[in-house]
Amino acid sequence: MSWGYPKYVSVAQKKAKAERKLKQLKKKMPDIKPVVIEGKTLAHTWWGKSWNENLERYADYKNRIGRGRSYVRHGAVLDLKISPGKVRALVHGSDSQPYEVVISIKALTKSRWKEIQTQCEGQLKSLQDLLGGKFPKSLAETFFNEKEGLFPSPKTISFDCSCPDWASMCKHVAATLYGIGARFDEDPSLFFTLRGVDTEDLIAGAVEDTADKLLAKAKKKSTNALDDANLSDIFGIDMDIQPSFKQKNKAVQPVAATKTKKAKSAPQSDAAGNLKNSGGKQSGKGTATSRVAELIAASVTGISIDKLFEETGYTKTKLYGIVHQLKKQGRVRSKSRGVYI
Repeated sequence: MSWGYPKYVSVAQKKAKAERKLKQLKKKMPDIKPVVIEGKTLAHTWWGKSWNENLERYADYKNRIGRGRSYVRHGAVLDLKISPGKVRALVHGSDSQPYEVVISIKALTKSRWKEIQTQCEGQLKSLQDLLGGKFPKSLAETFFNEKEGLFPSPKTISFDCSCPDWASMCKHVAATLYGIGARFDEDPSLFFTLRGVDTEDLIAGAVEDTADKLLAKAKKKSTNALDDANLSDIFGIDMDIQPSFKQKNKAVQPVAATKTKKAKSAPQSDAAGNLKNSGGKQSGKGTATSRVAELIAASVTGISIDKLFEETGYTKTKLYGIVHQLKKQGRVRSKSRGVYI
């Protein structure tokens, strides 16, 4: 130090120092995940950019958060993990050990989340579009609304850092806040994790509406018009099965369980309702489609999508996709919106 000023350290030196510390930490923490910024831009996706813009639009943040830009750029955020309402990070600083940063964000209220769900009805085509920021401008404005949107305001954010800096927002916290935006670039779904809400709530209604429209269209043309439709491609969801209903169901006699001997190879029904050999092991659960069909058939007055979710644990989007297939097969009909019999 000379004349009260710290010794100048170049960006290259800072990066090299952070890289050395990261290598040391990886030996003890193999799951460590640093924030890596490529190029000069801190964020590239709609969710990452919007996160940063949201922070910078508040006067009490705008004047202080800038001190974290250089830190996050030269790799000082050595680890950053996001969980519901919480962000934990390790940030390299002047000390030999990285500083611990904890950022807490209040969950979105249930009433506000419900309002956003209502505003999203009919405007989202798939999960990919939602996470990719591909939605109408009106919906983007809803998400980014300063008072009633999805992004947190300063009054809902609290933070703490183990460094000795007395400032209310030190550069380590500021770097972490920008690091969150970079993490959303890698995985936009983490935004919804942080806010404590489920993306399925936003697209489930769209899936049901789209499925009903496609089914109605198929009935006008041909009952087999959608047999080859891939629900994962249409709705942007990942189903663990891709059932085919091209073959007509064969009449199958139920297999009665015997008390005297265990069945060597109990027959099971596949997604089309046809028997198949289990290969020596009997599965009591069967396929996802057969499980849902059984639950609906067992209900005399009808069963709601929420109840199916409780009973199966499948996501609502997946359940809507399965119900769509069962409707097309003629095994299920809608009693009312979201209730099937």
